[in-house]
Amino acid sequence: MNTEYSNAFVKNPPFPNNYSREFLCFDRGEGSFLVDIQGKRYLDFAGGIAVNSLGYGNEGIIQAATEQVAKLTHVSNLYTTRPTVEFAQAVTASSPLAKDQPWQADKHPGYFEAVHFGNSGTEANEAALKYAKMYAGRKQTPNGPKILACTNGFHGRTLGALSVTYAPKYRKPYEPLIGGVEFIDFNDVQALESTLNTDFTAVIVEPVQGEGGLECMTQEFARSLNNLCRKFDVILIADEVQTGIGRTGTLFASQWVGLEPDIITLSKPIAGGLPLSATLLPKKINELVQVGDHGTTFGGGPVTTRVALEVWRQITAPGFLSGVGQRTAFLQSQLEALVQAFPSRLGSLKGAGMLRGIQVKDPDMLPGIISGARDAGLLILRSGTDIIRLAPPLTITTEDITNGIEILRKVLEEV
Repeated sequence: MNTEYSNAFVKNPPFPNNYSREFLCFDRGEGSFLVDIQGKRYLDFAGGIAVNSLGYGNEGIIQAATEQVAKLTHVSNLYTTRPTVEFAQAVTASSPLAKDQPWQADKHPGYFEAVHFGNSGTEANEAALKYAKMYAGRKQTPNGPKILACTNGFHGRTLGALSVTYAPKYRKPYEPLIGGVEFIDFNDVQALESTLNTDFTAVIVEPVQGEGGLECMTQEFARSLNNLCRKFDVILIADEVQTGIGRTGTLFASQWVGLEPDIITLSKPIAGGLPLSATLLPKKINELVQVGDHGTTFGGGPVTTRVALEVWRQITAPGFLSGVGQRTAFLQSQLEALVQAFPSRLGSLKGAGMLRGIQVKDPDMLPGIISGARDAGLLILRSGTDIIRLAPPLTITTEDITNGIEILRKVLEEV
């Protein structure tokens, strides 16, 4: 078939019908901007769905990828490479939850001991669920098989991750899914305390619900999760696919909210736009893992981990996260002013750090706001049914934040 282009759009591409029949087609990226095939520039407040944390054209990423592609691209998981080992060492040693950090060491000795690499967020969560089930089955006093998740949580589209994803629109076409999953209301401490016990293998939660309306976990809910999961030896999984690696102004959102997980899953921003995920494991799980329990052909390849090492180096460099905090404060002030300017159209602010949401009081307006912003040169996302989601590069300038909010202001005046 011949692909039909209209302006900067590609129409009816040979993709499955679960995708749109028309796509805005991009050619290149520059800093916090994308450029379409007609040369029009778009200020990116979407970040590839919270992936492109360092923006576009980052020289360190370009150099790392170019040098590694020239040397070696793939060896499989039968062997390893220097970038893979070095990145694994960096993740386990540099984490604020690592075993050499005093505030965590007395609670979780040996944190984190190992990392399993995959290719996507859903794979990271699948791996986490598998490791949790393995742990429950092999420890001296095994827990029951049930898994606890939360309303409006989103953990991926493969069958295991989908089973702990709440929204019926994602689940319904593929049922029956994995059994033994129960849901409680997010941030409902009473429901958690009356539900969780040794019948459960694991709890999986997001510190900030990326697809579920950008609700943030409360510190009270985090404390209750910490205490109950330790009491019943239930594996606590923190899905940080969207929130990890600096998005909330701390390396992990778990650190920001006070959550103390046994497993953390990472993906979206970890390799600068290349497909990579990481499932971080503590000693108590890793010591029960046996050869062949899990694997991957492409996960942790030399190119993706070499780029990930560069991303990690930049984000953990002195001053970077404090700079994110400063830009977050500026973004917050701009969003507050925007809400005050449109009290009949906009509601509360959601999210944290550089993963922010604005409630739209009339959800039917949301598609028009998103398309209007795109036509005006601003890329934004949605979350849930009534939330404008913003996930710009962590490196975005205050000038670009101001310009983006001004575009959004004009769109809200016209919709």
